[in-house]
Amino acid sequence: MNGAPVRIGIIGCGLMGREIASAMLRYAHLLDTQARPELRAVCDVNLGNTAWFRENIPSVRQVTADYRDLLANPEIDAVYCAVPHHLHTQLYCDIIGAGKALLGEKPFGIDYAANRAILAAAAAHPDVLVRSSSEFPYFPGAMRLAERVRSGQLGHIIEAEAGFWHSSDLDPAKPINWKRQVATNGEYGCMGDLGLHVVHVPLRLGMRFETVYAQLSNIIRQRPDGQGQLVACDTWDNAQLSVRAQLGEDVFPLQLSTKRIAPGHGNTWFLRVIGTEGGVAFSTQNPKSLETMVYRPGAAQTWQREDLTYRGVYPAITGAIFEFGFSDALLQMVAAFVEEYVGHDPGFWRCVTPEETRASHQLFTGALASQRTGRAIVLDEEEMTHA
Repeated sequence: MNGAPVRIGIIGCGLMGREIASAMLRYAHLLDTQARPELRAVCDVNLGNTAWFRENIPSVRQVTADYRDLLANPEIDAVYCAVPHHLHTQLYCDIIGAGKALLGEKPFGIDYAANRAILAAAAAHPDVLVRSSSEFPYFPGAMRLAERVRSGQLGHIIEAEAGFWHSSDLDPAKPINWKRQVATNGEYGCMGDLGLHVVHVPLRLGMRFETVYAQLSNIIRQRPDGQGQLVACDTWDNAQLSVRAQLGEDVFPLQLSTKRIAPGHGNTWFLRVIGTEGGVAFSTQNPKSLETMVYRPGAAQTWQREDLTYRGVYPAITGAIFEFGFSDALLQMVAAFVEEYVGHDPGFWRCVTPEETRASHQLFTGALASQRTGRAIVLDEEEMTHA
């Protein structure tokens, strides 16, 4: 395995903490990287959640229930932090203040004010790498889509659509959790949970969001609490945003959607861009397929489907004929963070930047204001201050 270790601590030992740790265990899968992550410490207020790490990862040397102990550890270079949204401001700012590189989770603050506080901490420590997690753009189809848009092959942009849909909340008997309560998830609801995944590629392509008109749905308003009682489920289940976007000189409609209740969808991330000279579309429902259209005046307007093979930002031992999946995308994302930490910036494929999280918060805050007022909201600093 190439490179010196980047010593990692994980704060929050739930689902995504285990996923990130598992990706580190697979790091020998990648070729020609300049560094490698090594998990040295884990932290969770419930020490029972650390058992899997202690049992499966020999490199873990510190296990604690107090994140401040982990931040005081001189052997830790960087921290992956996956905690409920209402804890982002305190923990992210403390991680940055301790001089540890941060790979945080969306939405990077429970609301716009929290996000600004985190970005202020990042600005006060410019030498500390600060990034957010978002895995789906590392799928080969998403990479190819972005490359096609960047090349200018589509001509002038006519319209675009992006979304992240699943049906995990379709069952009304599903017990409530922190993501379904405003106090811990925030008013954004499904937008805070899923939205940064949806806007990552549009923002990275250079799209600017000018206005938003939102239709938000709270479909299931009560859920069991696991103790025989029904309690309020007060976050938005689904969100559909109509955005006026700009890319270069092109101004066009951009449809964005985040759905926790999308029957028939297990976990679907998709993006489609249509231009005057062609189109391109990718969905994780068909992870091996890229759909493209090239249009010339007088010629047929025909979509074609290309069967994709294994490809990532970083080459791997996997043969090109094999398939690419979520764990591969997660591994590529971890590599992008680690490589940037040691000075090998992946450029377009770097993880989500603080500035991109700020743009997402402007959008979601505007969406809340649109839902309240029933009108389109201009996404500028003055509007956000009074939203």
